[in-house]
Amino acid sequence: MDYSIETAPLEKLQSDCIIVGVYQDKHLSPAADAINTSTQGMVSQLLERGDLSGKNGETVLINVAPGSHARILVVGLGEHKPLSTKNFCKALAAAALSLRKTPVKHAVSTLAECAVTDADWNWKSRQTVQAFADSVYQYTHTKSDKATESKLEKLSITAPEAQLAFAQTGMAQGVAIAEGISLTKFLSDLPGNICTPSFLAEQASQVASQSAQMTVTILEEADMEELGMGSFLSVTRGSREPAKLICLHYQGAASSEKPIVLVGKGLTFDAGGISLKPGPGMDEMKYDMCGGAAVIGTLKAAAQMQLPLNVIGLVPSSENLPDGNANKPGDIWTSMAGKTIEILNTDAEGRLILCDTLTYAERFNPDVVIDLATLTGACLVALGRIPSGLLGNDDDLCQDLQTASETANDSIWRLPLWEEYQELLQSNFADMANIGGKDAGTITAACFLSRFAENFRWAHLDIAGTAWRSGQNKGATGRPVPLLCQYLLDRAVKLDA
Repeated sequence: MDYSIETAPLEKLQSDCIIVGVYQDKHLSPAADAINTSTQGMVSQLLERGDLSGKNGETVLINVAPGSHARILVVGLGEHKPLSTKNFCKALAAAALSLRKTPVKHAVSTLAECAVTDADWNWKSRQTVQAFADSVYQYTHTKSDKATESKLEKLSITAPEAQLAFAQTGMAQGVAIAEGISLTKFLSDLPGNICTPSFLAEQASQVASQSAQMTVTILEEADMEELGMGSFLSVTRGSREPAKLICLHYQGAASSEKPIVLVGKGLTFDAGGISLKPGPGMDEMKYDMCGGAAVIGTLKAAAQMQLPLNVIGLVPSSENLPDGNANKPGDIWTSMAGKTIEILNTDAEGRLILCDTLTYAERFNPDVVIDLATLTGACLVALGRIPSGLLGNDDDLCQDLQTASETANDSIWRLPLWEEYQELLQSNFADMANIGGKDAGTITAACFLSRFAENFRWAHLDIAGTAWRSGQNKGATGRPVPLLCQYLLDRAVKLDA
């Protein structure tokens, strides 16, 4: 989709649809007031008749309006006061969704003129692009009919001349982040017979080829064997697909600058191994690589935004399947760090590939390491599908991520990582067990990972409840790409300060 920032008066803009906002007390936004005047009071009539109350997220599409060749989409904004960032994004999402099944090809959004608490034109333009890009995404790769519901091809965002530079910067950032999100969703939505570890490595190589500042290295199983990644390699024993460790390097700063390392779990299918998962819903285990897909998507966005940072993306990728050679409960393997692990449940495999990758990350002398993984069903039970879980060994890093999540409207919630939980990983036969029992599953999984992150500042994002949706609207969300991109943008701003 094409995007533009427009500073011309509304009456001079040509489009199929103009999007305006109204508030609950029948107060009209400036653009809505102008449209109301030019259409003989049609917007006011909607409010007087009760067709629209102005509640946040409500929409009414006026297909024919006097004095206008364009449709008018009226969007409720809520109370007449500065919107919260969440309510602004909610209004944008409602506007984008309402146009999804219409013949509108070119829309003009005036919603960025609305006051939003702690948000500038950069942020409002960026969020507008992301909302509409999300609405037009539709997976068709394995369908014979490639037609999509949305016909929208262009979105224009109105802005005052004085804010043009900020709005254009926000638009460019929004496009980059939206493309990273779209790639993440596409890779995640692909079935496991197409999106194998080898396929994921090929896609990462394609992303690297699109930027002169990015390179890629793919470690094969023989390379991992030499490195002593016994924990990682134990997971792939039951699969015919070779495991890969994908290493993306984006260099936007001097080589002397310590990199930010992102580690994403890339299980392209997880049947649970010998500890086999239940059949119902197992198809969704193609989404066990959403963390890896999000790392690739984030690196793509970072390169497109040309951020003045060094960022390394590590994606350990394999399958976890039952086989005569597969991991067995009770097996003991030695990790790259030299620590031995007793496998009590082969379905707790994500931490086994992540722990060796965290050890591998040390060689880059990282400033921080952030891993993201669809790691535990316990996180979904604890937090639902609204926030991702956050745990870490550095308060400043966790606070930076919390701040970024609020700006990006990509929620996270921090859980404790207290020493007492480490006791649940005790093993009579190895240095540790790979599970800690039925209690505090998300926390004990992070405790396990923390033992391999002792030499650097580290945070862990459990995205098991947020990386995809189930049910009728089943599909990947692209989270936490918005959060990670905002964190990187915030880091870039600190460098300029």
